Amino acid sequence: MDKFAYIAMSAAKEAMLAQSRIAHNLANAKTTGFKADLTRAKALNVEGDGLESRAFALTTGTGYDLSSGQLITTGNPTDLAIEGEGWFVVQAQDGSEALTRNGAFEVAASGMLQTSDGLPVLGDAGPIILPPSESISVGADGTVSVRPLGAPANTVQVVGRLRLVKPEPTQLVKQADGLFAVANGEILPSDASVRVRAGALEASNVNTVEALTELIDLSRRFEMHIKMLSSAQQNDEALDRLLQA
Repeated sequence: MDKFAYIAMSAAKEAMLAQSRIAHNLANAKTTGFKADLTRAKALNVEGDGLESRAFALTTGTGYDLSSGQLITTGNPTDLAIEGEGWFVVQAQDGSEALTRNGAFEVAASGMLQTSDGLPVLGDAGPIILPPSESISVGADGTVSVRPLGAPANTVQVVGRLRLVKPEPTQLVKQADGLFAVANGEILPSDASVRVRAGALEASNVNTVEALTELIDLSRRFEMHIKMLSSAQQNDEALDRLLQA
């Protein structure tokens, strides 16, 4: 009977963890550039003395859905979206390079191009610093240009070029802050094939209908496993009464 209870307990725990992951995805359904988390679990035998007659479920790792979200036109020149594969490079709080698909950038008072969280956006020569200007434009190849204050309408000054990279999906590790990093800490070279669309943002790739359906299914599975535990307890009590008779 303990095998029955052990399996039910293990399955209930994994269902609860999966519900937390789905709830996290739903909470970020409106987060620009968010990539949905995926959880994998498998059955394993309990090791120890005697036969391996007991099994349990174990989460073997958390992955993520790297598919592109819908591009939404905003018209803001510092709102940028990557078309197809590729990533923006920003400077994380610890000074390391981090990757993001969230192109909701803004210009700080110092002129630095930064994320909404205040992280510097990196170009091929370091953080991109914009001089006082009348207008800003970003080309499809990531080239950042401005029209300086007081300059004629046809005057264009190139400030720099966004650092755009295209790592292999297996190289990426998602961090707690939603940014991605390269697993081995390698500094990736810029990739000229990455294309940028100015005046647009990439929406989250979370499918809310699918996530809600999965959340309901997991909730029912959790309830079923709890009922199994209750049944195991009732069977044990019935067996004790028979032995006492």
